[in-house]
Amino acid sequence: MAHAVIRPALPGDLDALVGLLRILFSIEVDFDFDATRQRRGLAILLAHEAAVVLVAEAAGQVVGMCSGQLIISTAEGGFSLLVEDVVVVETWQGKGVGRELLAALEQWGAGKKIERLQLLADRNNAGALEFYRKLGWQPTELVCQRRRI
Repeated sequence: MAHAVIRPALPGDLDALVGLLRILFSIEVDFDFDATRQRRGLAILLAHEAAVVLVAEAAGQVVGMCSGQLIISTAEGGFSLLVEDVVVVETWQGKGVGRELLAALEQWGAGKKIERLQLLADRNNAGALEFYRKLGWQPTELVCQRRRI
């Protein structure tokens, strides 16, 4: 990886994290960017003991992030880690930052005794799908559905 440090996100990183979510949500058609909502969600993640937000920092700037949340899996009979919000600024893509973020997230999860990692990816984001494939992620036959309340 090219000179980026992976570390847990801090409250002072919120502006940068919201900016990264703006980038991510511009790709994903299922989500609308709303800085207030995204900031609120990030603040909850930062304060939650069953979640983590990791950042990649280079030259004093946050250049990437990912987050994960523990969930209980009846299929695994234990915890799994739901990976969300994997995004790296364009100028840092292809330099190992995303790979290092996910490796650090997996390490965090291993410390929590997870049995599996899982994530959702936009089916039209070929670059992301190829990135995950190269890292050994496997597609499933499951389909994500949602219902707003």
